[in-house]
Amino acid sequence: MYQQMIFVNLPVADVDASKKFFTELGYTINPQFTTDDCACVVISDTIIAMLLGKQRYADFTEKEISDATTTSEVLLCLSAESREKVDELVDHALAAGGTSSREATDHGYMYGRSFDDLDGHTWEVMWMDPAAVQG
Repeated sequence: MYQQMIFVNLPVADVDASKKFFTELGYTINPQFTTDDCACVVISDTIIAMLLGKQRYADFTEKEISDATTTSEVLLCLSAESREKVDELVDHALAAGGTSSREATDHGYMYGRSFDDLDGHTWEVMWMDPAAVQG
């Protein structure tokens, strides 16, 4: 069966700083699709974040590029295998220079935290009890 992928394209002010930030979270950079103005961050086998310098990002749109530090453009949500893994990833993001974007949410069967990366893009990380998902 075909596994559909998602490529999330995000404008960044400093490609090298963004590469460092995401590798500190444990993700890898695919050098095949990385240049001076673009970094290919491998989040999983089916999720790729393309971090594009703002001038490179502008090659793909006629629209004004938003400033994610002042305007919400997108909320990206990643799943985690446990509550502890949620905390681990967000704590790494904060230690690497990210900022907390809101308080943790805990509904018992679902737990999440979020952070803003160096350019203000909001990343939510959440865990959901598999028993709750099944019904």
